[in-house]
Amino acid sequence: MKKVAFYTLGCKLNYSETSTISRKFEEKGYQKVEFTDQPDIFIINTCSVTENADKKCRKIVREARGISPNAYVAIIGCYAQLKPKEISEIPGVDAVLGAAEKFRLAELLDGFVRPEQPVVFATEIDSVDTFNSSYSLLDRTRTFLKVQDGCDYSCSFCTIPLARGSSRSDSIVNLLKHAQDIAAKGVKEIVLTGVNTGDFGLQQGERKERFINLVEALDAVEGIERFRISSIEPNLLTDEIIDFVAQSNRFVPHFHIPLQSGSNEILKLMRRRYQRELYTDRVKR
Repeated sequence: MKKVAFYTLGCKLNYSETSTISRKFEEKGYQKVEFTDQPDIFIINTCSVTENADKKCRKIVREARGISPNAYVAIIGCYAQLKPKEISEIPGVDAVLGAAEKFRLAELLDGFVRPEQPVVFATEIDSVDTFNSSYSLLDRTRTFLKVQDGCDYSCSFCTIPLARGSSRSDSIVNLLKHAQDIAAKGVKEIVLTGVNTGDFGLQQGERKERFINLVEALDAVEGIERFRISSIEPNLLTDEIIDFVAQSNRFVPHFHIPLQSGSNEILKLMRRRYQRELYTDRVKR
């Protein structure tokens, strides 16, 4: 039985996806082990948000090679989608998989025999339009449940749309089933996560459901004591959402609302979809 280890850089969304991918490996008969337990395969899930993404990726690859010199090293995640060729040239890397391919990792690299030259599986981000359900399980005391992926905003400083594609969502029916499965495992807290969580509802290019509909549906799930909303843009945090969470049975009365700047001029240059007055209004509400 081959041993596989995972290392995740970046956000809660990455953690939820790593956990789901690791369960796929276990279903195929691989043994999940710790990074330092001399695994046969390393899967490194990368982030592109920080300027040190390249340094971090190189550092983890070096550490992996030091632990298991002959192991297979595969790189996935946002940085892998943005710079696949660059990553493939890092000494010690065997494979690079982009946004569309990472969930088919076990199939695409079946056998995990180290190639003479690194292999790259990364399609153009414009063709990435499917939603892959994900949630973390038993990695921490709370579960991160992915409800949305990608982003249609084009903020001047952000690479996320290039790394994850356009906005798309799971369905409420699917997410209720996941929440019930998570509750059955004894988990008491779920954090809803996504790239632009409040934009939930877009499926195949059409808005079929709204974030408030999801929140109302999840509030009735038995067995989960607490739900949290990981992060929500001020322009998407509606009065409806605030009012419902304020009287909810299970949603924690707390919002993480990103604020890039208090200057309207800077916010405009950043192409943010709010001005400081809207942010102030949301906080007052």
